[in-house]
Formats: sequence, structure tokens, C-alpha cells
Amino acid sequence: MKSSSFRWAFKIFILSISLSIVFSVISQSLFPRLSVFVSLFVIAFFVFVSTVFDMVAVAVTSANTQNLANYQNEKEYKTALRLVENTEKIASFCGDVVGDICSILSGAGGVSLVINMGITDPNVDFIITCLVSSLIAGLTIFCKAIMKTYAVKNAEKVVLKIASIMSVSPMNWLKTKLKARQNKEQKTKTKKD
Repeated sequence: MKSSSFRWAFKIFILSISLSIVFSVISQSLFPRLSVFVSLFVIAFFVFVSTVFDMVAVAVTSANTQNLANYQNEKEYKTALRLVENTEKIASFCGDVVGDICSILSGAGGVSLVINMGITDPNVDFIITCLVSSLIAGLTIFCKAIMKTYAVKNAEKVVLKIASIMSVSPMNWLKTKLKARQNKEQKTKTKKD
């Protein structure tokens, strides 16, 4: 394994642990106090975020630089190309880090939903908990299956759309970071040559 790949994997490891701790603390302290309606909204929100980020991961992995070259005249082309050239990093962050954390949070929202139903019978509580967990898992898998199919068939268009969204100021930091990393890798490659 190259040292740069190991460094990236280690950074993702630290980031995942940090985010998991933060969101676990938030979910443990905040979610039990949510109303049934807000719990449903939280579940839907995190299923949606997980699905969208999973779609990005699949699109970046499926995109082909040769097909992407057909869009050279688009202003987002260079950013889209950098996304595709950093496939393993983007896919790992979007699919693994964000996707897994959102799954944990949607599950926590499900627990909150059952708690706030105020069910007193332990048998009914057990059945409802299993049903809610199964429905959340099923909904997540269903949404991801649809979005993955779309992402594979329209990979280049999805990547260009993500590049377009990244041009909005709050996302510029990722664009800048990708560009800086690419420049650094090119300089390293030039020195070796």
C-alpha cells in the first residue's frame, strides 16, 4: 500500500471515529426528546442524505474520463474531472463515512420514534421496534437501489451536477482542496520523471 493511500485511510479512520462520537452524543441526548412528527422528519432526512451521498459515490466510481471529455465546454468540467481522478477518496467519504453515519442516525431516529409512542406493553414495544427498524432499513435500501441505478446510467451527468453544486461558495473548500492535492501529485510525479 502506498504511503499516500495509507495516510488517506488513516485520515478517514480518524474522521469517522470523530463524527461517530459527535453524532452519537447528539442522538443519545437529543433524539429521545423529539416528538413523533420530528422523529419521522429526522428519519426521512437522514435516509435522503445517505441516499444522495451514496449516489455521488457510485457516480464518481462509474464515471469515465473519456465520456466526461464530451463535456469539456462545460464550466464544471475541470472540477468534475478532479472528482473522477480522486474516485477512491470521494467514494470512501460519501459512501462510507457519510452513508454509515446517516444510517446510524436514521436508526437512532427510529428508536426515538418508538420511545415517544409511549408503548407500555413490552411485547408490543418489541414488535413495533422491529417493524420500525425493518421499515427504515427497507426504505434506505429501496432508495439507494433506485439512485444507484440512476448514478450508473448517468454517471458523468451526476458528477457534473455535483461539480456545479461545489461551485457554490460553501463547497469551494472541497474544490480548492482537490485542486491543491492534484497539483501536489503532479509536482511529485514530475520530480520522479
